[in-house]
Amino acid sequence: MKLLGVEIRWAPRVEKALQPVDRGGWWSLVKEPFTGAWQRNISEKQGDVLCYPTLYACISRISKDIGKLSFRLMRLNDDGTWSVTREPSISGVLGRPNHYQTEQQFREQWALSKLTQGNTYVLKQRNQRGLVERLYILNPWRVKPLVSESGDVFYELWTDHLNLLPEGAQGNVIVPAREIIHDREVCLHHPLIGVPPLAAAHWPAIKNLRILRSSAEFFGNGAQPGGILSAPGAIGNETAERLAEYWNAGFTGKNAGRVAVVGDGLKFEALAAKSVDAQMVEQLRYSDEQICQPFGIPPFKVGIGTLPAGQKVDDINNLYYSDALQDRIEHIENLLDQGLSIAAPLGVELDLEPLLRMDKQKQTQVEKELVAGAIKTPNEARKAFDLPPMEGGDAIYLQQQNYSLEALARRDAQDDPFKSAPATPPAPSSKETEVLSERKQAEWEQRALDSLVQELTQ
Repeated sequence: MKLLGVEIRWAPRVEKALQPVDRGGWWSLVKEPFTGAWQRNISEKQGDVLCYPTLYACISRISKDIGKLSFRLMRLNDDGTWSVTREPSISGVLGRPNHYQTEQQFREQWALSKLTQGNTYVLKQRNQRGLVERLYILNPWRVKPLVSESGDVFYELWTDHLNLLPEGAQGNVIVPAREIIHDREVCLHHPLIGVPPLAAAHWPAIKNLRILRSSAEFFGNGAQPGGILSAPGAIGNETAERLAEYWNAGFTGKNAGRVAVVGDGLKFEALAAKSVDAQMVEQLRYSDEQICQPFGIPPFKVGIGTLPAGQKVDDINNLYYSDALQDRIEHIENLLDQGLSIAAPLGVELDLEPLLRMDKQKQTQVEKELVAGAIKTPNEARKAFDLPPMEGGDAIYLQQQNYSLEALARRDAQDDPFKSAPATPPAPSSKETEVLSERKQAEWEQRALDSLVQELTQ
């Protein structure tokens, strides 16, 4: 059988020896909170849970932030520094992973699959030379990890025409681990099965969904609480049901607020709202903060509360990067290096500049200090502002009052290092120089005259 142009053969006895991996209890949790919940009509659809505002904000914030960090192929230079480079066999697949996604959509889908299902499966498509030329992110529900008796890892894939699995394939195909890039979240149950943060945020999200649903029904009833319809005498069950149906149909929901005309001494007594209803906002906020915890997102980043006192926006962004993004970014970089067979001195890196971009005023101050500290050249600082280089701007400049430690040590080794040096006489001015020259000329002429007179007298 050929898979993406690569011939794959399997012996029947090998396929029989493969054992599926237990996905753990969280897999059923996202489908059904407990056994029989669906039959009792109290289960929540995964689509409804994912669309809860705070949960949706956490997932979309992380996936979109990772999506905007472009791939860069880096080369380690002989002097220990890294520089951007390009290799056609690698840069091509990084720039356009497949036929239906841009590289930004590819990274977003990678993060979404990992955040919602705990696992990201990327299928490789190779060319005739065996080099990877396309990458396809698979639906985690259509992939099953398998382990052989010898401990080798395989993956069972169900047919998916979007990802170019073999045409006419019935059921599934099994591929070795070398054809799959498998990124996973925290592995609580099995090393090959990641548990998503969605599993930990499941119950707080359901709690708030039910609060919002109850609130929607309450306001759909005209923001009027229920009440008791009572009669002065005893009534039968049939009469009570008929009166309740009449009241609910005529004076609740869209009919709330209409004038009710009743007789036979019937009386309606409205129930006051409970004190816990007045704390609905606090309950929602508390659960929203619990949802943010497994994702590692500061609540402020998704619109919960205000900016903590004493912290700047940059502080919050750095905290968000270290807790919510850094680990996931490192996973992507390392897995692409391994999956695309990229060896030193090359390596894949996600450009963090769009994520940690500063405002112009602060960026100007930072670049100025870097140039003054002999860390950057003026042209490198100008490049950060998209300005062209200038002549002479490729040199490192440092003020003269800075001395090396060796020079200071030689100065301190003197008998009196703080003794002032002898004053250097100031240079004469042009007028003084002219006077001195005339004086020297006169002295020379006088000496010559004296010598002549002495010779004559002898």
